[in-house]
Amino acid sequence: MYQISEISLGLHSPETELTARAAKRLHLREADIASCKLSRRSIDARKKENVHFTCTVEVTLRPGIQVRRHVLERDRKIRAAAIYRYQLPQSVLLPVRPVVAGFGPAGLFAALTLAQAGQRPIVLERGAPVEERQRDVQHFWQSGVLDPASNVQFGEGGAGTFSDGKLTTGTKDSRIRHVLESFVQAGAPACILWEAKPHIGTDKLPNVVKTLRETILSLGGEIHFHSTLQNLALKNGRLHAVTVRESDGGQYQLPCQNLILAVGHSARDTFPMLLENQLTLQQKPFAVGVRIEHLQQEMDRAQYGTAAGDPALGASSYKLAAHLENGRGVYTFCMCPGGTVVAAASEENRLVTNGMSVFARDGANANAALLVGLSPADFGSTDPLAGIALQRALESSAYREGGGAYLAPVQRLGDFLDGRASTGCGRVRSTYSRGVRYTDLHRCLPRFMTDALEQGSRLMAHRLRGFDDPDALLTAVESRSSSPVRIVRTQELTAPGAEGLYPCGEGAGYAGGIVSAAVDGIRCAEAILMKSFEKA
Repeated sequence: MYQISEISLGLHSPETELTARAAKRLHLREADIASCKLSRRSIDARKKENVHFTCTVEVTLRPGIQVRRHVLERDRKIRAAAIYRYQLPQSVLLPVRPVVAGFGPAGLFAALTLAQAGQRPIVLERGAPVEERQRDVQHFWQSGVLDPASNVQFGEGGAGTFSDGKLTTGTKDSRIRHVLESFVQAGAPACILWEAKPHIGTDKLPNVVKTLRETILSLGGEIHFHSTLQNLALKNGRLHAVTVRESDGGQYQLPCQNLILAVGHSARDTFPMLLENQLTLQQKPFAVGVRIEHLQQEMDRAQYGTAAGDPALGASSYKLAAHLENGRGVYTFCMCPGGTVVAAASEENRLVTNGMSVFARDGANANAALLVGLSPADFGSTDPLAGIALQRALESSAYREGGGAYLAPVQRLGDFLDGRASTGCGRVRSTYSRGVRYTDLHRCLPRFMTDALEQGSRLMAHRLRGFDDPDALLTAVESRSSSPVRIVRTQELTAPGAEGLYPCGEGAGYAGGIVSAAVDGIRCAEAILMKSFEKA
């Protein structure tokens, strides 16, 4: 089987043309090809008069057919294709069932991997099952009554369940394919296997998550919802039990020799407990900023020219970064084409925003996090949890500036750049789910941050026409893009001085997004499985 990259395909050309083009590249007849499978497709919009797809295919030849050596030597975009199949490491049954704390992407795939290995994991999740969680989130958006245990941050599927379900990642790991295949087997659209920027969509993710949950249960796993990891029991540097707090306030101790700690970075009450148990936590760079909204059709025209609006292209996305003269970075993150800005708080009287899109991405607005990079030097303290304190201060300030009830402070970009308060919107209307208060965001964000956002947005407009549209809307505050804390772990993925405890995923500071978190969950589960086999 061969992999052939950089095959051009017109926006409305049938995929069957790929076979003919692959045969031409291989200097063979179409009849010599047994199968031609699309493995990657991206949009090439560098020339606005010729927007097209660029494809990679995997080609299997009929028996007895060979590609001549000089063809392979001349065309470096043709190479032998590796057939990937995920294999569980060898393991033996653990004497005590492993525990997974947190049921976001990291915990979900850690539990799935352990269950597939016959280890019957026990999952602790402080939030609700995804069906109940959806009702709680909708109730919060409509009423402003927040459930601190079941919201956009907490519950089955993690924070990614109420996002775009983006599956892009900067990591290079063979397990990524396994993660995508697992999603498809659970009901995700098959196109995530070959799209260059795959996404599932907030409307489809809940059913996918539910199916993965049912798989874990069918393999003997247990999932305890409304159950929070309260404490650890360590003895001679070894984990031997955990304390669990239930939603009614009751507690019980659960024997545990292997714990995958995948609680997510919004589980802020967990970090002090870890410090009390002498685990090593470090400050970690992260980013804070706002959500920026533009009209989606204007972003489409800026990137696709006259091809904008073509159904084959769908809504456009972007990823921008600017490096300021003072060394600080500003960048966009979690861009949601045709999406909405949502209320994402998990603590009372603190305001947090996030973005989400359904699979169709057919909303009027594009939105993205517009973030300013922060380093520990910005935290104002050497305390390992100083970054969390900074997040909380910004969230409280945004809540006050919004006027309470989780209304968000919003400002037109033109007013923001000119230093005057907004009194209303222009062409871009806010999609924030709880309602907004027009104001001046300089009142709730620190000067170094507003200066960086002003400079960064102007610089980004040089790369994406219209990014500095005066009617674009800024909504504060986007504070949960990544963890401000790292839980130190060894090369064996365990916490020093706490054998059997595996810090995992975004909350531990080792991932940034659904896919990388899922991969880290698999890696931690594999570490437990391999250790069980080595000790046998």
